[in-house]
Amino acid sequence: MRAVWKGAVTFGLVNVPVKLYSATEDHDVSLHQVHDEDGGRIRYQRKCEVCGKVVAYQDIDKAYDDGERTVVITDADLKALPAERSREIEVVEFVPSEQIDPIMFDRSYYLEPDSASSKAYVLLRETLESTDRTAIVRLALRQKTRLAALRVHDEVLVVQTLLWSDEVREAAFPALDEKVKISDKELALSKQLVESLVSDFDPTQYVDEYQQELRTLIQAKLEQGDALDTAATFGEEPEEEGAEVIDLMEALRRSISAKRGGGADASDGADAAPKKSTRKKPAAKKTAPKKAAPEKAPAKKPAAKKKAAS
Repeated sequence: MRAVWKGAVTFGLVNVPVKLYSATEDHDVSLHQVHDEDGGRIRYQRKCEVCGKVVAYQDIDKAYDDGERTVVITDADLKALPAERSREIEVVEFVPSEQIDPIMFDRSYYLEPDSASSKAYVLLRETLESTDRTAIVRLALRQKTRLAALRVHDEVLVVQTLLWSDEVREAAFPALDEKVKISDKELALSKQLVESLVSDFDPTQYVDEYQQELRTLIQAKLEQGDALDTAATFGEEPEEEGAEVIDLMEALRRSISAKRGGGADASDGADAAPKKSTRKKPAAKKTAPKKAAPEKAPAKKPAAKKKAAS
């Protein structure tokens, strides 16, 4: 894993140097779009709706639209804002763990000790475990101030970024305001069903079956030869093996012909060719059959002229 952040956890006068690592990763198969007729890649262009031109990424600014007016925010405007570059994870308070609603959790990160001694790290970990508390912290990550929960997971300190309170939508559904009567028998049967499915949670028992089937499908298509050359999907013609050598040999032949035509004797041309083409002889032999057809075609024309002369 590669650390995405480096700094220190601070609470009171205690300073715990740490490195931050992303605790999760995405294993979904990456798919892109192609034309169903020829398999060509589909590309999206950044097109200006005013002038109709395709705009380069470096010529694009950001903007805010309030529905009636648009405010353009340039890179210079953004650079003028005070960026958060703090290297501290500041503990604001310690709260009972059950008070943090899981709906507020966003991304998870592991904290690794970043000092010769891990004593301060272990002290903080054991303090959280023994008090059954979670530390609410503030940190600057990717130039944004974030609120997070610092807790213990499998003997490792974990930071879970939290959504801000105004980012969690209110669950207001009129249908839930209606009074519904549940009988004792219905509740008892429901509890009985729950008891029949009671178990200890083991996440390793569950796999993403869709992604597994998708990978199986892709592998089957590859084994059956039902695939396209990737370069062809971009509209590019694959380079023939030895094409560069053929061009070099053709250039050498033309150079020799030019020397002969300029008055140089054949021995001069013969001496010049080996100097440039000695290392390319094996490749030239492989490509010779490809050049044979074009060389024979011109030879037929003189024969035709002789018959005409007779």
